[in-house]
Amino acid sequence: MKIAVACDHGGLNLKRTLIAYLEKNGHEVVDFGTNTFDSCDYSDFALLAAEAVASGACERGIVVCSSGIGVSIVANKVPGIRCAHCHDVYCAKYTRYHNDANMLAFGEKVVGPGLMEEIVHAFLTCEYEGGERHDRRIAKISAIEKKYMK
Repeated sequence: MKIAVACDHGGLNLKRTLIAYLEKNGHEVVDFGTNTFDSCDYSDFALLAAEAVASGACERGIVVCSSGIGVSIVANKVPGIRCAHCHDVYCAKYTRYHNDANMLAFGEKVVGPGLMEEIVHAFLTCEYEGGERHDRRIAKISAIEKKYMK
């Protein structure tokens, strides 16, 4: 799977571990930065990853900052992105099963490397269940996006 990844300076250590994990498991990684510990704006990097997923250039995306909150907010501003802020395996599974989330966000100060691997594994291996109720809900999310897009 081709996966967009991005972080700010607060998520760089975990992003490096994430990339190693993804590549070890046969995924192609597109790294949208940052690659230094210099203070930077998470929005600049999360946006690039979200745009790559929304355009179809990457199948999924994973973004990291200190808490995971900022990068998830940014990613969710891009039409077509459903980015879930997950710090446990259960949420990672169910955001795929029920929401067909295409991006994952988490925080380096919240999730350690071992748990990160379990969360990412669940996110990448669980498939959308589909069905009328889940399809209807995702369609409503898309309608909200369209309503507010200018």
